[in-house]
Amino acid sequence: MSVDTEPQTSTGSYAPTDRTVPTRSRERAAYDHETVHAILDEGYLCHLGFVRDGAPVVLPTLYGRVGQTLYVHGSTGSRPLRMAGGAPDPGLPVCLTVTHVDGLVLARSAMHHSMNYRSVVVHGTAYQVTDEAERRMALDALVDQVVPGRSADSRPANAKELAATAVIRLDLLEVSAKVRSGGPNDDPEDLSLPYWAGVVPVPRTYGTPVPAADLAEGTPVPAYVGAL
Repeated sequence: MSVDTEPQTSTGSYAPTDRTVPTRSRERAAYDHETVHAILDEGYLCHLGFVRDGAPVVLPTLYGRVGQTLYVHGSTGSRPLRMAGGAPDPGLPVCLTVTHVDGLVLARSAMHHSMNYRSVVVHGTAYQVTDEAERRMALDALVDQVVPGRSADSRPANAKELAATAVIRLDLLEVSAKVRSGGPNDDPEDLSLPYWAGVVPVPRTYGTPVPAADLAEGTPVPAYVGAL
């Protein structure tokens, strides 16, 4: 089993490549581990892109980060997971993205409307995880990515469930982050126009937990749920 055991956030940077250097707004790009990992750790939904039968496919799915590795899971019948194979097989070339929308930027001109966002793009080759211990660790990481602390407070997957579940790993090697913040960038000649300009924040909020209809009476809401 090959599992990166470094701390969840580490010092260092990813080396820029032709695929990770943006063609526009290069000043918004970042490659340091701290920025990249913070963006990844705040989310749990990614979009996984790959080529199938000569055509691009992008699938929304959950992910979990452990050190310098991202894990994605799905059914053993899933086409991308089957295509990933297992090392030392060729694996599946993929592009994985994570995005947080922080605000809607309204400018005086339609052209300068924008969004405040934080995003990460990962290029690489995904491989199917075949080692059972790593698969169990990855599945725990996926659960905890969504609700930290939940994996220790639920029944782990049994043998039948593990047999029906595939996991792929994508090492964080070719990675970049991109961040946009601040207000609108109106042209000087537009500043006197009679239109409102500014930022509408888009915070992530959670509602009040709703218990399952068959939950035993008196079962408390876990502290980690209330802390979301």
